[in-house]
Amino acid sequence: MRIGGKSVGKIGMGFVVLVGFAPTDTADSLAWMADKLLGLRVFGDAEGKMNLALSDVGGGVLVVSQFTLYGDVKKGRRPSFVDAAPPELAVPLYERFVALLRERGAGSGVRVETGEFGAMMEVDLVNDGPVTLILER
Repeated sequence: MRIGGKSVGKIGMGFVVLVGFAPTDTADSLAWMADKLLGLRVFGDAEGKMNLALSDVGGGVLVVSQFTLYGDVKKGRRPSFVDAAPPELAVPLYERFVALLRERGAGSGVRVETGEFGAMMEVDLVNDGPVTLILER
């Protein structure tokens, strides 16, 4: 991931997490999401079955803030972002979520990298899958 041409976050195998926050998100929902991500068994084992978690494969997490995930296009032709948390709520939620991932992943060797909240980021992704999941609570 690059901001202004400068590399700011990079992982090898792992998850690129596009994360958006709503005003209704809580400490409990952040903890659930961090635990769920770190425990997901979606990497192939010796038999090719999705049976291994990030810690089993030495994976990392690249967290990208994306308020546009809350874009609603039901009406008109321009998205509405009224369901996204405003920055004064979203920034602390984002920072806490990243801290939870780092705290809970540290013991199992999961590295967590980030971009910068609200910045224009260039994200390169090689999708070794295709596995794309939406996690919501």
